[in-house]
Amino acid sequence: MAEFLLRWLHYLGGITWIGLLYYFNFVQGPFMAEADPATKSTATQKLLPRALRWFRGGAIVTFLTGILIIAKRFGESPLGAAAWSTGWAITILTGALFGTLMFFNVVLVIWPKQQIVIASAKAAASGGQANAAAPVAARRAFLSSRTNVVFSIPMLFFMGAASHYTLPGGGSHAAYWASVIAVAALLEINSLTATTGATTKPIEKIPGVIVTGFIVWAIVYALAKAFLSA
Repeated sequence: MAEFLLRWLHYLGGITWIGLLYYFNFVQGPFMAEADPATKSTATQKLLPRALRWFRGGAIVTFLTGILIIAKRFGESPLGAAAWSTGWAITILTGALFGTLMFFNVVLVIWPKQQIVIASAKAAASGGQANAAAPVAARRAFLSSRTNVVFSIPMLFFMGAASHYTLPGGGSHAAYWASVIAVAALLEINSLTATTGATTKPIEKIPGVIVTGFIVWAIVYALAKAFLSA
């Protein structure tokens, strides 16, 4: 019963979080790019803070319940330390790796950077001076949000696969994890350090970010096939 309730909350939080992630990237972002300055300012001051609160709240609920579910599963497993090497463990932890990076992007990058943008819009609307750091903050938040869309595609696949299509539990776990972590790290570093340039171009546009997400999923799945054997 306890795990079911955790899963229920995990799903509710996840739907809220990922739904708003897609809303920001596929709906609000294009609208803001086309809106006139007055409409954009009003949306930044009034709409964005409300959406971000639900966005961050959903991320927190999803992350915490996910940790509790995984901890409960491993804590109750009769396999002891060997439980970490099962197909279920490898599959769920692959999804959790991307989910964890997404969570930290929300609380450490997207949320604080957007607060700078919101405060700047409010200051300018009240006759004050806009924050010169706001455009850079908006760019950082944008790239992290786009990267989270990329991460969400393999994350959702492997989270679902843990119950329905688990990866093999054999082979070279060290090579698999080293490769997957390297892929995730390269994408994360790109979002945190790049402001302009070719490395950001594929995720600038909506088709590009979706295609990139599926490419990352395909790479990770290929690595599983290459390094893990039944």
